[in-house]
Amino acid sequence: MEPRLTQTQLAQAIAEIEQLSRQRELELTPEQVREILRELNLPDELLEDAIVQMRRREVLKQRQRRNRWIAIATTAVAIAAIGIGVLFGQNRQQQTAQVVAGQDRIALSKTSGDSLTQVSRQTNPRVYYQVTLKNAPIARQLSLQCDWIDPSGQIVHQGRYQTRTIDTPIWNTNCFYNLGSAAPPGNWEVRMSLDGRVISTQPFTVK
Repeated sequence: MEPRLTQTQLAQAIAEIEQLSRQRELELTPEQVREILRELNLPDELLEDAIVQMRRREVLKQRQRRNRWIAIATTAVAIAAIGIGVLFGQNRQQQTAQVVAGQDRIALSKTSGDSLTQVSRQTNPRVYYQVTLKNAPIARQLSLQCDWIDPSGQIVHQGRYQTRTIDTPIWNTNCFYNLGSAAPPGNWEVRMSLDGRVISTQPFTVK
């Protein structure tokens, strides 16, 4: 049974037939090709080898085009990844730059106690520096550093640590130093830094 076509389908079929017909008119039969080769004084027995070479070159061109597209796509993905990484890094830097210190104090425990201005080497060997951070970035950890500076201005202890994952913009943190009986008496200072930026300092006296 012959298929039934709509007017639109018929027009499309006619256009397709015309295109195929034009293509066939442009195509040469093997005998026509051999005749042309003989007229050009070329050996027609090399025709099949020539066709094989032509097909190989066409396959090679297709592979090269595909490889170029793959290289372009890979480069585009890499550039996009780098761009996202740069934006992510800039966002993290902006978040870190907004962190400031609020209240801070010298104490003898991690989270409580009176704010001290002087401590004793003999009875208070461990001293804590409690700091309340403001604008802390949620869902991130911060790398902090505490420098303990003796009366001569020398950094006698440098403590680096990472906070737990922050879940509130107001975040309490602390660092500590064991003074010891050999610690020189006088005016000391503790300094807290974030990514090399000093965010808080506190002087105290060691007796």
